[in-house]
Amino acid sequence: MVNTPDSISISEFKATCLAVLERVRRTGRPLLITRHGEPIAEVYPPSRAAEKRGWLGAMQGSAVITGDLVAPAGEPGEWEALGE
Repeated sequence: MVNTPDSISISEFKATCLAVLERVRRTGRPLLITRHGEPIAEVYPPSRAAEKRGWLGAMQGSAVITGDLVAPAGEPGEWEALGE
């Protein structure tokens, strides 16, 4: 059996937009919007990946360390601030 989305006319969607979108989010069922019986748009619930995540750790795995983090950036004589 094929899981077909619920269908709603564009005029009904326009009149009840916020309630219809909340129903799609809550039930997880997609919705087909039609005009004169012809499909014009589909509304899908958000994916699990789109759920809100905290900002801590959001960049985890996005950087690559390519050198020694504790070694000096240059020789002490190369730094004017050291006054040598």
